[in-house]
Amino acid sequence: MIQRNSLVLNKLIALLVLAFSVSGCNDNYISSIPNFPVYLELNLITTYPIFRNSFNKTLIFTKPITAIDRVGYGGVLVCTGFDGQYYAFDMSCPYEHSTNTRVYPNGLGQVVCEGCGSVFNIGYGIGDPASGKAKEILKRYRASISGDVLYVLAN
Repeated sequence: MIQRNSLVLNKLIALLVLAFSVSGCNDNYISSIPNFPVYLELNLITTYPIFRNSFNKTLIFTKPITAIDRVGYGGVLVCTGFDGQYYAFDMSCPYEHSTNTRVYPNGLGQVVCEGCGSVFNIGYGIGDPASGKAKEILKRYRASISGDVLYVLAN
């Protein structure tokens, strides 16, 4: 009986730790990438049909586009994660700090910096460094859906 209660207690503690760690995650982190305006409206039905219920699909928006586009510091990468949710990241590597040195998808739920070679996981929507010189996560942008339109905005 004591062993069973101990097992239940251990599971309860593990669930509480997981709940607190997840609830502590937010998009209010301080990034070394400067704040630049971000605003994209992506019509998921007519303009970007590959996003609908897809896995590992990405769209890339880089500078320069037009005077009215708002694509962040180094451009915006929009992707669907392993969970089917939409995520958006600035394409500037936090190690390189350049608008001209960008990260690009490698087809494995990751992006690779063309400069320092750092690899970041984007498949779970975090942008955390997996290998290389970078230690900071990618700058994230808010992605939300209203009807058939995906909005990408600066946090």
